[in-house]
Amino acid sequence: MRFNLRSAAVITVCLLFTFQNAMGWNSIGHMAVAYVAYQQLTLTQKARVAALLALNPNYKKWLAYIKPGASQEDQQMYVFMMAATWPDEIKANGSGYKSDGDNPPKTSEASANIGYKDMVMHKYWHFVDLPFSTDGTTPLPAVPTPNAQTQIAALRKALASDEPDALKSYDLVWLMHLTGDVHQPLHCATRVTQTAKRGDAGGNSVKIDVAPQELHGYWDNLLGVGDTQNYSVALTAAQLLSSADATAAADLNEADWVNESFALAKSSVYINPPIGPGLGTFTIGSNPNYGSDSLKIAQQRVALAGARLANVLNAELK
Repeated sequence: MRFNLRSAAVITVCLLFTFQNAMGWNSIGHMAVAYVAYQQLTLTQKARVAALLALNPNYKKWLAYIKPGASQEDQQMYVFMMAATWPDEIKANGSGYKSDGDNPPKTSEASANIGYKDMVMHKYWHFVDLPFSTDGTTPLPAVPTPNAQTQIAALRKALASDEPDALKSYDLVWLMHLTGDVHQPLHCATRVTQTAKRGDAGGNSVKIDVAPQELHGYWDNLLGVGDTQNYSVALTAAQLLSSADATAAADLNEADWVNESFALAKSSVYINPPIGPGLGTFTIGSNPNYGSDSLKIAQQRVALAGARLANVLNAELK
């Protein structure tokens, strides 16, 4: 895969003007992770994931998004890409899924793994808020569980088991999504300050002067903005990426993935300037390198997430 920072930056800027609403490391980022992973799956595992994803309740909708004339091989790849967005799709208004909040409830429902009959959004599965402070604010809050790290471990164990395919399909789409999530630095950190003693919710509470006006969303959108049906946008963004370092891609310890993102959040996201103390509003344009440096990190993390996801599926999906 090629890496062209200038081309990627142009695409990103254009897309930010084209699309206004985004989901998650948004849909484009998640589909780019899946594209990278798909290129590295074995033929056996490509057939396996295709069979599992056909069991997803959104499967027919994904097929309907694909432009006429696509080969069967391309259709399977596009479905794999779109499947990575499913845990965000169920968070949308009118999805029919129940929100039980951003913090895990103290019930067995919070970590239940019962497949597609589970109608809970599980928003707290998408992140792991490791706290840190740059102004000496204490005490640091505890890290809630379950979270993205605990769920990735549970999903990997399930996919390597003899559980039925209907459940394995559910576990697969969640693993695809959460692997992408934990490679986004702000899905693994929360900054504790005097103005946010419980943390800033992974930058969601930090206001900035450019779309989408908060720091977390800015990082989510770095590869471009669009919805699941915009898989061709993700395809373009993913094909610009450099291949991940093979040694790093071979590290399949999800705790390491989280700690890498946590370190990047501290070293490369909360940079002053432009991100000063408190909750802003901060002027991103005050540091002309912030946007280009952030894009480069995002591209590297997406490529690495995809390579690691492929390695996990090739080795562990039974």
